[in-house]
Amino acid sequence: MDLLTLSEIRRHAQNGAMVEARVHVQVEGAAAKVTREQKPYCELSLADAADRMTLRVWSDHPEYKACDSLKTSDFIELSGEFLQHQQFGLDARKWKVRHLNPQERSELLQGPPDLRAKQAADWDYIGERTRALGDPRLRALGKAFLDEQGDRFRRTAGARSYHHARRGGLVEHVAQMMRMAMAIAPLYPQLNLDLLIAGVLFHDSGKLWENHLPETGFTMGYDERGELMGHISIGLELVNSLWRKLQTEENSRAWSSLTPSSEDVRMHLLHLIGAHHGEPQFGSPVSPKTPEAMALNYIDNLDARMEMFAAGYLVAKPIADRIFDRVRPLPGNLVKPLEKFQAPGTNGPPPLPKPGETGTLL
Repeated sequence: MDLLTLSEIRRHAQNGAMVEARVHVQVEGAAAKVTREQKPYCELSLADAADRMTLRVWSDHPEYKACDSLKTSDFIELSGEFLQHQQFGLDARKWKVRHLNPQERSELLQGPPDLRAKQAADWDYIGERTRALGDPRLRALGKAFLDEQGDRFRRTAGARSYHHARRGGLVEHVAQMMRMAMAIAPLYPQLNLDLLIAGVLFHDSGKLWENHLPETGFTMGYDERGELMGHISIGLELVNSLWRKLQTEENSRAWSSLTPSSEDVRMHLLHLIGAHHGEPQFGSPVSPKTPEAMALNYIDNLDARMEMFAAGYLVAKPIADRIFDRVRPLPGNLVKPLEKFQAPGTNGPPPLPKPGETGTLL
């Protein structure tokens, strides 16, 4: 059997196809439950680097006792037949389970090769764009952030469930937003590109506490700071803390004659962080009041929603020809996208993007 990721199995299982495969996952939860008819079963929540599935193991299944003994954070291989169930999502049958060895656990935590390579390239791009900032104050601030929090940043998800909800998802989100900012900047020369790029870098920096994942797994825990303050407030505090550290005598002297003033730069960056959700009803304490803040809000929302579409087509239930049930928080039913035009004699249209490849939609 081929070793596949959960996302690969889900793609192959579309349209009712049965997929025979092996998958390496971590157990996020194992709970003993009973049906309304009091039939016992074990519900396993399983995760890999980019996807999740719920497996219900009935008491008459050959592996029921083995699954009943599994603990949260165990690493296992599931081998068998997988199919996409219209009601319950991805499911498995005729399967067996075994624990992974240390080498297999290490490889699983690093993610599949394509996702690993993409996130590495995205991380390099974030560093490249940060080092290219012309304003020495924003450049120093970004460098200090990446140096101090780089490891945690690379383990953080873009969100808990809606978009880029995977280990390293925040790196993908921030890199793609930086690419979008670079693409629109020539069209709107009034934008302060240094400020906009810095705003992209720091807008979700508070998620390093709200949505971070541990070094040893894919289960996103809960952090007291994240719960009490939220990522916007944490991001504001983080920037102010880093800014104070940079106010050495040498920097203060070097930056004293720069235009705009350092205090104006700090305040405008804080505004971008505070306003990036757009409206108070979505969690921002203030609405966007500068061109850069408005651009950041739209860039953030566009990348998040393109990711939601890409992921949504993999899990949405078909309800009619080329129409799928709504996947929240998207506003309505999904419709199969129009294929790109192909000149006569060329290959057919490209497949829908994999999770983490939303850039192909932009």
